[in-house]
Amino acid sequence: MELYKRISQEKAKEMMDTIKDCIVLDVRTKEEFEMGHIKGAVNFPNEDIDEDFLAIEDLDACILVYCRSGHRSLNASAKLGLIGYKNIYEFGGINTWKYEIVK
Repeated sequence: MELYKRISQEKAKEMMDTIKDCIVLDVRTKEEFEMGHIKGAVNFPNEDIDEDFLAIEDLDACILVYCRSGHRSLNASAKLGLIGYKNIYEFGGINTWKYEIVK
């Protein structure tokens, strides 16, 4: 069973621009998030995602996951899949993001 899909950053940007309710989830620390993040992203650190994670109520929600370099986002995506989320898309790290970053 596939817990999540890995997609390119180009595909992630396209989804952000075209899917109205897609959630962009930054799984870095609060401090990293405050230093700069993808516009519209919400911060929920990977370390805080566990079986009791209910920050996103809709298990069918479109969730785009990223971190700094891609390691934590893979881990977070797998955990979200095990919890029962169905539309998880992991797209790596912000350190290679070539689109807008806000502070």
